Amino acid sequence: MSRKLYSEKLAATEPIYGKIWSYFKKIPKSLAEGAETPPSDSGPAAAALISAGIGCFTMMVTHHLSETSKSIETIVWNLGTWIPGSKTGDEMWGNIGSYSGKETMLLVGWLVSWLILHSLWKNQNIKSRTIFFWMFALLVAATAMCWHPLFPYLPLT
Repeated sequence: MSRKLYSEKLAATEPIYGKIWSYFKKIPKSLAEGAETPPSDSGPAAAALISAGIGCFTMMVTHHLSETSKSIETIVWNLGTWIPGSKTGDEMWGNIGSYSGKETMLLVGWLVSWLILHSLWKNQNIKSRTIFFWMFALLVAATAMCWHPLFPYLPLT
């Protein structure tokens, strides 16, 4: 039996999940071929990646500010009331509290910085070394801000 005939016979008897899996196995090959006209500027990609780090850093700064003052925590909490579960009295559904405002600040920091950086860098070529440095530095700084020994005024509970 020829190879082509065998593969056709196998495809006819293959279950639906096998056909779906065969389809998805072709996708990486199509991605590896690349675009006909690859982008010449890395500025938009740099703006997207670095703005994610800025958003994370913004959230941690907001967290520290809200821990230093009850009035700031109330303001931050009110910023996040649009998120479901921010202020609920029901124990079943929980209450995420002022964390909803911190998430909102992450979102605002990310989107605003993305818009600004994209408009500044849309026609520029940013070195990958610069992109990696700033993304890594901002994420490390945000992660370090979670560590209690560096900020002893934060409660452990």
